[in-house]
Amino acid sequence: MVATTKIKGVVVAAGLAALLMTGAARFALAEEVTLSMAVPDWPPTRVMKKFFDEQYKPKSGNTVKLDVDFIPWPDFYTRVNASLTSGEQKYNFIVSDSQWLGAFVEGGYFRKINDLLDADPDFKKAFMEIHPNPLNAYATYPYKSQNYYGFPQFPDVLVTYGRKDVLCDETEQKNFMAKFKKKLPCTGEEIDAMTWDDFRNVGEFFRRKKGEMLAGKPADDDFYGIAFQAGKAYDFSSMQVNGLIWQMGGDIWDETQVPKGQAEGVVNSPIAVKALEKYLGLIEYMPPVARTGTMDIFKSDELFREGKVAMNVDWIGLAEASLDPKASKVVDKLVFGQMPGTIGPDGKMVRWSNIGGQPFVLTTWTTDVQIKEAVEFVKWWLSPAIQHQYAAAGGQSAIKSVYSDPKYVTYRPWNRAWAPSLDWQKDVWHVPQFFELLTEQQDQFDLAITGKQDAKTTLDNIAKFQQNLLTEAGLIQ
Repeated sequence: MVATTKIKGVVVAAGLAALLMTGAARFALAEEVTLSMAVPDWPPTRVMKKFFDEQYKPKSGNTVKLDVDFIPWPDFYTRVNASLTSGEQKYNFIVSDSQWLGAFVEGGYFRKINDLLDADPDFKKAFMEIHPNPLNAYATYPYKSQNYYGFPQFPDVLVTYGRKDVLCDETEQKNFMAKFKKKLPCTGEEIDAMTWDDFRNVGEFFRRKKGEMLAGKPADDDFYGIAFQAGKAYDFSSMQVNGLIWQMGGDIWDETQVPKGQAEGVVNSPIAVKALEKYLGLIEYMPPVARTGTMDIFKSDELFREGKVAMNVDWIGLAEASLDPKASKVVDKLVFGQMPGTIGPDGKMVRWSNIGGQPFVLTTWTTDVQIKEAVEFVKWWLSPAIQHQYAAAGGQSAIKSVYSDPKYVTYRPWNRAWAPSLDWQKDVWHVPQFFELLTEQQDQFDLAITGKQDAKTTLDNIAKFQQNLLTEAGLIQ
């Protein structure tokens, strides 16, 4: 009996010691890991940080902190570029515009992720459930290759914002029909069916001076029918012009055709010139600020929320503010549809558009421990449950099982336009020469927008510049 007790005591003691040792080992293995991320300061990234702080629990047992540097959009590229090229190695994660991939991959800053995907079949499977257009835009370099660098943080597309109180007004409907022999688009489905010619008609119809009748009462300010991006800064005209060129059957310089794809004869083709002329023709019906080259995405959104335009084509990423009574005078008057399209030769609608949104990427100096935690965070972020929550909070998901769920369209009024738009997304260039290409194009478009240059001269100048630059870079032979 005594012997048995001693044996049991030894067993208990040994078990306790083992437990303490195991606990000590676990404690010793646990680490504090900080992931530093540079992001643009807007709702999609603020929501991500909120979700991380409130919900994320690392499977490793480590204490993981997401240290987010929120940078205003106008300064974002400049700050990120300065950080990367200075060698300070400040960030592990960067929310990158897709167009930056080539420059920052070739510069040695962005880490290829194929090995991380191959090492985790479940992760790779989830990654491959992303719609191919966002996947190619946000992850691949060269564009549409199988070399992967990014994970979708916030996918985005252009949609049409509408004021249904004005568009659906009985008198306005009657007068529009009398003038154009077509119904004034009012519902989301009717907005979906709009061409750019229809959009132009809305712009012409709704030009009203302060005090003139608008939807049954005097307008309290000058009112305009349409708005969209037409700004010199960053990419604010290119993103709109590219879509019109593609829709009408033209093209920009196509990097997937290197080294045979040309700029001259393509960028300035007669079809492309006609598309730019159509774009410029719409500016006449926009608020006067458009003709100054400062109608960026934020200005057109602001004008819409102030109740000064009937329709605005803009990114979904800005739409959340239109639901905020503190920021929007039209919060109870909203209707959304797809961006206008062009009727093709076969009589079907063509809806090509330049994709927006951003991936987040890993930097090459991120340590193995940080990479492990970063991958676990991304897997959590892309999980259907979190993606649904993100969409319900105003974000978007490019994962088919999420956006094809019937409840997805109930999260926000613009979500009805989300999935149908994905099939029509293309991207601008990913090559390292992206910034030079974009800067020249934006400068030339601004000359046309402000009335200093016609469409043909504008595209001829762009094509010549691109041909020379890309030939010197060995991308055109």
